[in-house]
Amino acid sequence: MHDLVIFDCDGVLVDSEPLSNQVLVDNLGRYGLNLTLEDSVGFFLGGTMAGVRDKARDLGADLPDGWIDEIYAETYDRLRQGVNLMPGVSELLTTLDAKGIPFCVASNGSPDKMKITLGQNGVWERFSQVVFSAHVLGTAKPDPTLFLTAAERFGALAPVVIEDSTSGVTAAMRAGMRCLAFVPNGGGEDLAELGAELFTNMAQVPELLGI
Repeated sequence: MHDLVIFDCDGVLVDSEPLSNQVLVDNLGRYGLNLTLEDSVGFFLGGTMAGVRDKARDLGADLPDGWIDEIYAETYDRLRQGVNLMPGVSELLTTLDAKGIPFCVASNGSPDKMKITLGQNGVWERFSQVVFSAHVLGTAKPDPTLFLTAAERFGALAPVVIEDSTSGVTAAMRAGMRCLAFVPNGGGEDLAELGAELFTNMAQVPELLGI
């Protein structure tokens, strides 16, 4: 029996990836790098913003020194306009509560971003005391520290990670943890090759966890 569920945030708990990536596409276009939404997801999903900046520069974007603060501000403004929970998340959290299985969120995103996205959907209070952020810990996925820190905090011996990116799955594998990869639109072969078990709907998770 798993004794902790560790959720990624963007693309797992909240449907923020399309919105954030559209902001990124629009912003980078102003700096000479024209990408499609699909390009942006392919290049940047699951990475840190410093990594996005460096990759974008490699691809030809003429980004200023203060670009990271700029893109965060633009992204947060867009997310404040509205972002949905992934379907089935609320029901899954209720099921985990009923079974006495603790859960937390571990993200490369900032606590401020998670408060925006989770707060407007009524679940921030369920995570506010169990947030593990790369911005706070100073180390990001694919480094496993975020997941290992969460497991240690809970004293968990058999945690399971729910992820949607190669960096997140890689971090889970490096942490020696079981990883379920959420692929609501199908695909995910690259995540399976890394060792994740694929699923397409949050309603599948209780059965996958054996609860």
